[in-house]
Amino acid sequence: MRALPVFLVLALLLPGTALAGRFAIGVDEGASLEDVAALVEARTGARATVDEGLRAVFVFAPSAAVLEDLGGVEYVEALTGLTRQLAFTPNDPLYSRQWHLPVVRAFDSWLQLPTLLSTRVAVIDSGIDGKHPEFRGRVAAAQSFVGGSPWEDTQGHGTFVAGEIAAATGNAQGIAGLAFPAQLVIAKVTRGDRNIPVEAEAKAIRWAVDRGARVINLSLAGVRDPDDSRRDSYSKLEAAAVAYAHRNGALVVAAVGNGDQMPQMPWPFAGWPAALPHVVGVSALARDGDVPNFSNRDPFYNDIAAPGDDIYSTLPRSVTEARPSCANQGYSDCGPFEYRRAEGTSFAAPLVSAAAALILSTKPGLKPDQVSALLTRTAFDVTPATGCSRCRQERDQLTGWGRLNVAESLSYAPFGAPPADRYETNDDAGASAPRLYGNRKQITATIDFWDDQIDVYSVRLEKGEKISATLRGPAGHDSNLLLWKPGTTEVEDPAMQKRRAAQSLKPGSLESIRSYRAPVAGWYFLEVKISSPGSGTYVLGFTKRKTAKR
Repeated sequence: MRALPVFLVLALLLPGTALAGRFAIGVDEGASLEDVAALVEARTGARATVDEGLRAVFVFAPSAAVLEDLGGVEYVEALTGLTRQLAFTPNDPLYSRQWHLPVVRAFDSWLQLPTLLSTRVAVIDSGIDGKHPEFRGRVAAAQSFVGGSPWEDTQGHGTFVAGEIAAATGNAQGIAGLAFPAQLVIAKVTRGDRNIPVEAEAKAIRWAVDRGARVINLSLAGVRDPDDSRRDSYSKLEAAAVAYAHRNGALVVAAVGNGDQMPQMPWPFAGWPAALPHVVGVSALARDGDVPNFSNRDPFYNDIAAPGDDIYSTLPRSVTEARPSCANQGYSDCGPFEYRRAEGTSFAAPLVSAAAALILSTKPGLKPDQVSALLTRTAFDVTPATGCSRCRQERDQLTGWGRLNVAESLSYAPFGAPPADRYETNDDAGASAPRLYGNRKQITATIDFWDDQIDVYSVRLEKGEKISATLRGPAGHDSNLLLWKPGTTEVEDPAMQKRRAAQSLKPGSLESIRSYRAPVAGWYFLEVKISSPGSGTYVLGFTKRKTAKR
């Protein structure tokens, strides 16, 4: 049922003549418009008008009640006071060049920008032009992890990304940043040769989280190749930094990567860290709605798409002054060639980071996975009908769940987020697995095939003690339940498979392990895994009992 506007609800509660007004009467498919109009005129004594295309009759009447019982009427809707209003449009003079903001419905939620709580967004990149007028009062903290000053950006990439997120909005100057309440946390990690040491990236993530960043933007990617370990650039240090961010309430958003930086284009795998658990991986869309060849594909770790072609943003004035005759100093049309029609998943990710910041400014108590779900599950499905000839309906490897829809995600933020999983981050055995105490336990948590396939818990067993465990996974999806011996550190590591103690791998969502007897004392690990596309809530329970001594 569509909710009525507040002012219309109030009007309907008022007595007497307040109910009078103009009404639309929908006409049943099999009924005659003229006959219904005649009935309406006879009942109200007022002249009725007919719209054949809408199959509706319009009339002024004392109330809806006098119309609802007429033959052939499908609905009666009060029109007095029922209006729509234009969304907020920034007065920034270069806003017209930001084609991408209307496409993601950046400001559709407001007539005027509201006063929202500030949310800190970390830009882990090449620094920022600290004297740029768009960032006056917008930077909460800045530090370099590669030497030099974080307030200087000789390459421009970080300043470009920062402008997309948090350039001053509605100040009649320059461009409009999407996350208008955001404060930036700037971490400079890019060396002069444009390479980013993983050590610098990891330390920067930790530093940013410790300074209150709730969103971490990583417009960077390393090669991921599941078929060739020699080429794959997975880093446990990077993974530990991302897990630290998630554990401390920060959502990590990362570009899936560009094919021109990969072994071939298009590249069929999202890069690192976009492919890590709980990271929102972002691909790019072109102005025509298609997915450019440079945007990496991935059936699992490409979560959402956003405009990443012909993007307009800020640049350091030290970079744009190389073209002194260009009028818009400090903006990308005055920059080097590669920025004048900037493209890349690096420039798609900041839009998603900015949307995440808006959600958190609206509902600051949300957890990272809740924000991720709001972003992805409200995305606009990208299909051939919207310009992407190779996209299929619903989730696909090119655009994930679809195109970012800021207004829709904000509309669901107050009440539509899924329940928070208080046991995260518990994606593997070892120290990250939360300990469950007691002889009998039942817990409820969530799992997601695309972003959180595995949850692991540790349970203490004495030598000879028996454990039985049951799992009721998300309905309609395959779930697995496994028990691992003490000393297991990575449940997906082939070298660890000899430590698998018991398993239940039946089709469907119901699994059970019965009366496993512990051969040695120690902390064992219960693994919950979703093995078919889907997500949702599961219930895990176990019972322990000591065996009688003979």
